[in-house]
Amino acid sequence: MTLARVCPHHSPVDNDLALLEQKLAALIAHTRALRAANEDLRAKLAQAQAHERALDERMRAAASRLDALLARMPAE
Repeated sequence: MTLARVCPHHSPVDNDLALLEQKLAALIAHTRALRAANEDLRAKLAQAQAHERALDERMRAAASRLDALLARMPAE
């Protein structure tokens, strides 16, 4: 896509169309950048959630081991 420049030799309609084309190209570029950032954030969120699940699993295992140790301790 080529961008027409606003030029004093063109009609006002041509200038308006050129300006609209420039704005549309900027909007498309911005949308693509936002989409890429969103995909990156989704991947990071999934990774963080997986890490959280792993830590939760380790915490539960540690709590179970602690409960088992406490159960084996003699009562005072």
